[in-house]
Amino acid sequence: MFMRRQLLSTATGGVVAAVLAPRLGFAQKLTEDEVFRDPDAPVLGNPKGDVTIVEFFDYQCPYCKKSHPDVESVVTEDGNVRLIMKDWPVFGDVSVFASQAVLGANELGAYKRAMEALMTTPASLSEDDVKRLLTSAGLDLSKVAEAVRRNDKKISDLLTRNYNQALAFNFGGTPSFVIGRATSSGVLTKDELRDLIKQARAA
Repeated sequence: MFMRRQLLSTATGGVVAAVLAPRLGFAQKLTEDEVFRDPDAPVLGNPKGDVTIVEFFDYQCPYCKKSHPDVESVVTEDGNVRLIMKDWPVFGDVSVFASQAVLGANELGAYKRAMEALMTTPASLSEDDVKRLLTSAGLDLSKVAEAVRRNDKKISDLLTRNYNQALAFNFGGTPSFVIGRATSSGVLTKDELRDLIKQARAA
């Protein structure tokens, strides 16, 4: 149904945090616009928020799924945070398939519905699971597949940019975050998220 891309797998790392120097510090080849303002990356929360959270995630990552409600809760509770979701499909073919499908749904204006359908499913996924869950969420798979085909280069280029950014930040796995000028690899609690948002505002 969807074309596949192979991405290198990496093991999920432990929690690490670093404060970034101006222009994102050690990720010298990246600019703030590339990380925070990629026009093709889906944005949730408040699009005009004064703080941006960037989450690198995988639909097959159990830690991403477990922490997702907390991330959304903090973003909603704050009301002035942009949440940028960057697919980093490191768990194999199904992860790539899921990312492509949801990004195809994004082209149809159904990103949040498609993303939530996969993120709220705790089990690992097969391609059939992805199709079933998107159908259950009210999406027309033929239209999603056509959107993926029509936007193949756009989606492929976005996944490549996400992948290269994750490597530039030296992330060890998913979930990983960039919040203001801080990075964190691993699950963040609500309090940790709130603290990093507060630090970003004070910077």
